[in-house]
Amino acid sequence: MFAADRQEHSLQEATEHLGKHFKLSEEELKELLPSGQSFAFGNRVGWARTYLKKAGLLKSTRRSHFAITDRGFEVAQNPPELIDNKFLDQYQEFLDFRTPQKDDDEPALATAPEEDTAATPEETLESAYAKLRETLVSELLQTISECSPEFFEHLVIDLLVAMGYGGSRREAGKAVGRSGDGGIDGIIKEDRLGLDIIYVQAKRWDATIGRPEIQKFAGALQGQRARKGIFITTSGFSKEALEYAANIESKIILVGGNQLANFMIDHNVGVSRFATYEVKRIDSDYFVEQ
Repeated sequence: MFAADRQEHSLQEATEHLGKHFKLSEEELKELLPSGQSFAFGNRVGWARTYLKKAGLLKSTRRSHFAITDRGFEVAQNPPELIDNKFLDQYQEFLDFRTPQKDDDEPALATAPEEDTAATPEETLESAYAKLRETLVSELLQTISECSPEFFEHLVIDLLVAMGYGGSRREAGKAVGRSGDGGIDGIIKEDRLGLDIIYVQAKRWDATIGRPEIQKFAGALQGQRARKGIFITTSGFSKEALEYAANIESKIILVGGNQLANFMIDHNVGVSRFATYEVKRIDSDYFVEQ
């Protein structure tokens, strides 16, 4: 047990030690939570320390540092096969931590609510968020499939403008939606100054887009002496189409249905805010005494 030497250790030391103990690769150590805000492994080590502190097995010594308690040392002398929430439930302090009280007159429950003991609270929250977002992506694509091709063109315009392309909404509306132009639906400014233009093709399809469609679009770009293009679809692209787009001289960005829906969510196109939850943590700098 890492802290069984009864010395003071930092959270960073613990993270590095456990990474080596579990033989994690550099890639595994740098894996991020879905939000991209923190490292998943470091998050787990931090919550493990919190749980052990709440159970009275560790104690804080100073900021980001801890040491083992007498109770923790007793456990370390005869360690169980696994220290998880079920093991820690034997300590009333840990039960009190895990079981919220509704008010001062209502005592805590005798047992903590069941939960995924392998996940930290942040991982549980982010997993729930990921599921909600996945469902929203599916609903968006279903809704788009029921819209007219004309509305889909307007949707593409709104999204590109929200992402910073096309100058004004009015200018973009004039550019996109021109059909019959050699495989190109429209053009849009790369930036508000119009230093460069991007050719756009948008297809509200159910079938997978194959290489021939991308070749046709690339040929249309060459015919216009254009260097950049965006191919947007509500479906997806075949492996051959993706490889072709990646290896040609012209820069063609392929945006499939899932990515389209995620862009819409990120830039608030076709979605509205339903609820906001603020997750806060201790501001350690505030508690530094001068």
